[in-house]
Amino acid sequence: MAFATYIIGQTPFPEFSAVVMLDDLQIMYYDSITRQAVHRSYDDSKHYDEEKSDAGVIFRDMYNDMKGRAFYLKEHLNHTDGVHVHQRLAGCELLNDDKPGPLQTWDAFDQKNKEEFIFNEEKNNFQIELPWIMWDNLQFAHMKFLYKTVYHPVCIKVLQSYLQMKKNNVMRKVKPRVRLMKKTLTDSQGLQISCLATGFYPRHINLTLFRDGQPVDDDQITGGEILPNGDGTYQMRKSLVISEEELREEHKYNCTIKHLSLDNKLDITFDVADPGSFSQSVVFSVLVFMCVVVPIITALIIWRKRQAAGDLIRQRVIIPLLHLLCKMKHKK
Repeated sequence: MAFATYIIGQTPFPEFSAVVMLDDLQIMYYDSITRQAVHRSYDDSKHYDEEKSDAGVIFRDMYNDMKGRAFYLKEHLNHTDGVHVHQRLAGCELLNDDKPGPLQTWDAFDQKNKEEFIFNEEKNNFQIELPWIMWDNLQFAHMKFLYKTVYHPVCIKVLQSYLQMKKNNVMRKVKPRVRLMKKTLTDSQGLQISCLATGFYPRHINLTLFRDGQPVDDDQITGGEILPNGDGTYQMRKSLVISEEELREEHKYNCTIKHLSLDNKLDITFDVADPGSFSQSVVFSVLVFMCVVVPIITALIIWRKRQAAGDLIRQRVIIPLLHLLCKMKHKK
């Protein structure tokens, strides 16, 4: 996929810039300042010069096309002066049998007025959805010719060559590490439970929270965004607040995770306890502890005192008395 941006107006950013991604791995960058395609870890490839030349042609054509469209839209949509942004997402794919899939582009101007182009090589079919301008037959034929002979072949060639070099990165499978968390909410006496899956690759994952075997509605869940980790893997967290009343009803909550790295889905049950019952059990445990341990400690203290008293009697009474008896016996 290529993510391209053209900007009308004064900003600290380049007038035109584009980033090329292989799945979620950045492989190329181009902007209107350097006017050169910068490849990521690709300088040693035997196809480097050819790919650099192809990229230069594609990006310059994209720059001119997006610039013309941006100014056309600004004028015909009666937009005022200032900063306006034209963005394009373009890409192709390889299907499961390595057969080239369709090439698609999506355009948006100031976050709306989307236009879509689709070229299907297998059907030799070219479509334009939600066009911004009226296309005559000559313009339509020219665009189809460009998509068929330039854009689609170059996109597939770049995809195949980078996939060959980066397949260990983009085709690896790393299992998620799962952690269940529980937090008591002091203000509402409720409970927040969270299910965190982290360290997984590829990016897509299915994480679902269940209540009594039924998926919890999305409007009750917070989180759910897939976020990147620093090591190239991803993480996702979903949380649910359980009210004090729901805790008393003793529902069963569990977290289910499906991912390409897993042979079977993970299904983990939360150990949810009513915070009130938990507090009562703690108080009861403390009382039991006091009732059992305190008497034992008291008895030990009494025993030690009696033992100490006995030692004192032996030292001050019995031992001197024994000495006196021995002396009297010696005199006799």
